[in-house]
Amino acid sequence: MTTDTAITAPPLQLAVIVGSTREGRFGPTVAGWFAGHARLRDDMSLDVIDLAETPPPAALTHRPGPADAEALGAVTPRLAAADAFAVVTPEYNHSYPAALKNAIDWHHTQWHAKPVGFVSYGGISGGLRAVEHLRPVFAEVHAVTVRDTVSFHNAGELFGPDGRPKDPAGPEAAATVMLDQLAWWAHALRTARATRPYGT
Repeated sequence: MTTDTAITAPPLQLAVIVGSTREGRFGPTVAGWFAGHARLRDDMSLDVIDLAETPPPAALTHRPGPADAEALGAVTPRLAAADAFAVVTPEYNHSYPAALKNAIDWHHTQWHAKPVGFVSYGGISGGLRAVEHLRPVFAEVHAVTVRDTVSFHNAGELFGPDGRPKDPAGPEAAATVMLDQLAWWAHALRTARATRPYGT
């Protein structure tokens, strides 16, 4: 979807967050495909934030020490610079990974008045139960979650050895719809934040 606003405004900064840090994780495969699809758009620039590569400190504190500050420095400015987020999450035990919750909890204003979309994967539920748990969490940090998602049910069977979906039509269509919604909200909220800074 391209609008007059999208043509004249600077590209949106989309942060793609890889939420799983588990050994043998499938998240990079899903995130790599999604990021490749998103990069086809001319209204977005991407930053892939892999929490396995840039983990926030494990213990939350109001006064992070030098090591914690260094770890946060690899993530916090990138979240702050984003206009929108796409969270790639598996479903673990009916919910989402602890590493993802930790990354959310370490930050606050970085999420404010920005849209969040979800790309989920898992077994029969396709990670959708993780998504439904994430929606109220992001609402609490004043983010806006978009309605449509991209989900992969029994994900390991759906991707080929090249890291791409074996049947790409459905996932690509779902990703386009979600990205269109993210773009609409990101443009609207970026303009709103510039006109009137968000306050809680």
